[in-house]
Amino acid sequence: MDEPPPKSGWLERLGAMLIRKPEDREQLITLLHSAFERNLLDSDALSMIEGVMQVSEMQARDIMVPRSQMDVVDISKKPEQFIPFVIEAAHSRFPVIEGSEDEIIGILLAKDLLRYYADPEEFNIRDMLRPAVFIPESKRLNILLKEFRSNRNHMAIVVNEYGGVAGLVTIEDVLEQIVGEIEDEYDFDDEEDNIVMESDGQYRVKAITEIDNFNEALGAPFSNDDFDTIGGLVLNKFGRLPNRGENVVIGHFKFTVQRVDSRRLHVLKVEKLAAEAEIPAE
Repeated sequence: MDEPPPKSGWLERLGAMLIRKPEDREQLITLLHSAFERNLLDSDALSMIEGVMQVSEMQARDIMVPRSQMDVVDISKKPEQFIPFVIEAAHSRFPVIEGSEDEIIGILLAKDLLRYYADPEEFNIRDMLRPAVFIPESKRLNILLKEFRSNRNHMAIVVNEYGGVAGLVTIEDVLEQIVGEIEDEYDFDDEEDNIVMESDGQYRVKAITEIDNFNEALGAPFSNDDFDTIGGLVLNKFGRLPNRGENVVIGHFKFTVQRVDSRRLHVLKVEKLAAEAEIPAE
């Protein structure tokens, strides 16, 4: 009579548990976190893998810059009228409209405006436009990223079911879902640079700046009982997510929204007002 096979030891059972194939998404995430806890993955790698998995389930509508917050160039305006706006917005690409924001006729690259300074008389903005790419709100981000790469486009216009413009998405928006916020030369580098005084005497302040640090740097009296960050304080005053360029006065400080996306504030411009000054919010 054959003897029964010996029972496997606890090490074998543990090993089998760790190397088993995950049966669903939740088990895969559990295994990834287990690998992180055993120092097989660092926190950045774990975050990126989770970001890739999340992107496969997200749609363009989830991350798009809404129509109300889009920075566009009106082709009916002369270059000397819209170039200051282009410089202030500091984007590399701008949708160009004709008549209304539902009539996007192309994409203008900011670098192409250099041709205006080379020969203002011969400059024609229509000749500078690149074709606009239109996508539905339901477009999956993983598919959109593949299309961005294959077509070498960096911006897509999101349209709703009726064909109207709903917003826009850039390749940077998609990548940020995987690797986190991508900072450029206009962003701050270090935490100590959360508050930067500019040449006009105003301050450029990250919305994530803690209220205590803001108070110390600018001599403000704001309480941190209800909010931890200056962005939270400003959002509460607006009562909604504001658009770029909107401002609000709190105490003796005027806060102007300088950078915002569809989900949160990023950068505020802050002006200290005279004690007797009262400037209404726009």
